[in-house]
Amino acid sequence: MNLSLINDVPDGLTSRARRFVSVHGIKVDVRPVAGTKQWWLDRDVPTAVVERMATFQERWGGLLLPPASQYDGGPKYFDPDSPEGSSSEGWWFEAGRQRTAVPYSFMIGPEGEFGIHAELWAPLHATVEGWVESLALAHHASMWAKQITRVTGDDIENIELEAYEPVREVQGLADTWWRGSDSLVAVYSGEAKCLSFAAGRTALIYSGLDEWGLRGGVKD
Repeated sequence: MNLSLINDVPDGLTSRARRFVSVHGIKVDVRPVAGTKQWWLDRDVPTAVVERMATFQERWGGLLLPPASQYDGGPKYFDPDSPEGSSSEGWWFEAGRQRTAVPYSFMIGPEGEFGIHAELWAPLHATVEGWVESLALAHHASMWAKQITRVTGDDIENIELEAYEPVREVQGLADTWWRGSDSLVAVYSGEAKCLSFAAGRTALIYSGLDEWGLRGGVKD
């Protein structure tokens, strides 16, 4: 496997996420989607879906980032594969293979969402950019927080988020981030939704943050 540094960070990311990708990301060689286009078309995958896969690979293909704190690290690196779906329900395709043995796949949804899919579809973020932003924010917060508290299951209901604002750049769906006066809260509900397992919810509270810790230079 050939590796290289990131010299062309995808646009559309905050400065915090761009730093994260350029400093901690590497690129690995992946097979171009164009080389398998006809193979997918012969198996009745719509042309538009194959083109979506090619566009995804051109923008994200081969990008390997540090492991996520949840989902056993997330996909090892981005590499589109295995489209599935129908004209009525829409089409998904694999975003990249798992780092470890988890009971779901990391998928790109019909509207470009990033999520996990087993028997049920659980979109985590509205876009791949949202997933990358969440990785960057988790890395940043873990470096600057004075304390990190883990909360699971129904105890998450006791976290009072009324005084918090949503962190919009993560484009959260099942997974959301919240910013308070001196703390960040990440709520992960993807596995609970995908596996119909309510106790699988997890929240991480990053406490004792100053202004830099809360935002990393990113302004709303």
